[in-house]
Amino acid sequence: MSDDQIKKVSIMAQLFDTLVSLLKGLFGKHAKQEDSTSAPVVPSNTETVRVQMKIKNHTLVDAKWCPSPNFNERPDEDDINLLVVHNISLPPKQFGGPYIEELFCNTLNCSVDPSFESLEGLKVSAHLLIRRDGQILQFVPFNKRAWHAGVSEYEGRENCNDFSIGIELEGADDIDYEPVQYQVLAEVTDALLRHYPNMAANRIAGHCDIAPKRKTDPGQAFDWSKYKKLIAV
Repeated sequence: MSDDQIKKVSIMAQLFDTLVSLLKGLFGKHAKQEDSTSAPVVPSNTETVRVQMKIKNHTLVDAKWCPSPNFNERPDEDDINLLVVHNISLPPKQFGGPYIEELFCNTLNCSVDPSFESLEGLKVSAHLLIRRDGQILQFVPFNKRAWHAGVSEYEGRENCNDFSIGIELEGADDIDYEPVQYQVLAEVTDALLRHYPNMAANRIAGHCDIAPKRKTDPGQAFDWSKYKKLIAV
């Protein structure tokens, strides 16, 4: 092989090495870009999605409307300043079924279960019921006086039905409430606090607080701390 041929072979070898280096750099950079774009983005904080419920004509837009005849006029519709949390289950400690709705609408057949005998002729209601699955039923408009508190007193003022809104949770004193019930209760509370200017987060009580000699609900199973944290979000 002549000197010219050797020189040409050497130059070609150098060009080949240069081309290989360029291709490695190009494809290596492309692979890194693909890795960086395809990697999942993990949020640093997981936020609870809150639903902003709306009240229209003193009814909750998100609630199933089940009109109860058990209500009357408030002494002052502008004087709504207390939220009362209750629990209810019919039969006791049994969930589901139509019995709570029937009780509040005066259609309960009290012969269906022995525990219903004491409910014969009883006329009661609440503004809302939150079922175990989070479904909301509304029985009385918020500006009307539902019959949920009975003989009661809050901060020296009697007849809490006059100035309160009553929410029933489907539950029992010693059975844990469902997480969705806390979430929905907090969302309802937020809506009430926004809509009624005299209501406040520090004016929320259990039935046990306004009628301590008669009532124990929502009971020891209700986690007040958890609920208060949710409405503070």
